[in-house]
Amino acid sequence: MSRAFLIVMDSVGCGGAPDASEFFNDDRPDTGANTLGHIVQACAEGRAEDGRSGPLNTPNLESLGLGAAIRLASGDAVPGMDAAPTGIWGAATEVSQGKDTPSGHWEIAGVPVPWDWTYFPPTQPTFPAEVTRAICEAAQVSGILGDKHASGTAIIDALGAEHMRSGLPICYTSADSVLQIAAHEETFGLERLQKLCQDVAPLLHSMRVGRVIARPFVGNAQKGFTRTPNRRDYAITPPSQTLCDWVQAAGGKVHGIGKIGDIFAHRGIDDLRKGVDADLMENLVQLMDDAEDGSLTFANFVEFDTNYGHRRDIAGYARALEWFDSQLPRVFARMRPGDLVLFTADHGNDPSWTGTDHTRERVPVLINGLGAGTLGLVGFSDIGASVAAHLGLDERGAGRNFL
Repeated sequence: MSRAFLIVMDSVGCGGAPDASEFFNDDRPDTGANTLGHIVQACAEGRAEDGRSGPLNTPNLESLGLGAAIRLASGDAVPGMDAAPTGIWGAATEVSQGKDTPSGHWEIAGVPVPWDWTYFPPTQPTFPAEVTRAICEAAQVSGILGDKHASGTAIIDALGAEHMRSGLPICYTSADSVLQIAAHEETFGLERLQKLCQDVAPLLHSMRVGRVIARPFVGNAQKGFTRTPNRRDYAITPPSQTLCDWVQAAGGKVHGIGKIGDIFAHRGIDDLRKGVDADLMENLVQLMDDAEDGSLTFANFVEFDTNYGHRRDIAGYARALEWFDSQLPRVFARMRPGDLVLFTADHGNDPSWTGTDHTRERVPVLINGLGAGTLGLVGFSDIGASVAAHLGLDERGAGRNFL
């Protein structure tokens, strides 16, 4: 009986979204954004030498068809990536009107978002009075800090000391449909922060805001502040059954790695493994040994996005890609006959782009375990439909089986 491993490399887009002109970073449209393409070009030109050197070194993903997928999606040059693919490869286009985590993952799992998300304006204050009032009442505080669009690491550096002194939570948003609340794990308390986010989430969800995110951090003004791995997303529930639910309904197990449980409001997930990406890779390797026949292992590796994309760190993003690629032989060595291992992404986050937010892009689709072939351009929902077909499920959601 078959198994499926669906691995989302968070924000690892490959350019070419046909509607990129409708999405913006600051005042610049996302037209021409290409996370992978621009990283490959920067590495080839010696512009990504911090902690690494030379052309991007991702031989395992390239052998599956990574370079070919970038060229197909965007038409951009990818110097040094011209290996003949030995896997099944293509690129996927999103139809949901968002370039965010829930939109991408839900659509990958067969459910395009059927509504328009609510976004907060680029003003200060950014949150409506009812949201601020709800935060204050839930946290039993007199006010909030931030109340604007901001980079998470930057706003914590700027307001962390004031937060520790006053006890007021740091609240901010981005171009995504999200409310993020940052607080110190020790002086404010991790459980208190998580309860605050959980308490205000129903109001935000009723407004069609996709997520409330708890962003705990530690440290002090003298030594600096660091976000911890204890982030938790309180996401709106998907509007209909997803791939995860289909697998469970057929009697299969669904193993979540990373923030998958949060993204799907913990519906359709049997167990969850969380931590930094290095820990998540160990969990993936372990599940290659332990996952049951008929199971789905659904993984999200988030540090491409959080640590390097939003921070516009090209060299750091390249290092993360090279580390990830270096681990894949361990995964492939544990594959069983009939296994499908599929790599994709949920959106882009071009580290060479204006601003600090996600970029609207197509994403690669790379498959190991089923031979070689070309998919061409497919839809995000086709990924879920194809994984379902591989597992022998009847459901297809909004997609079609491309296998």
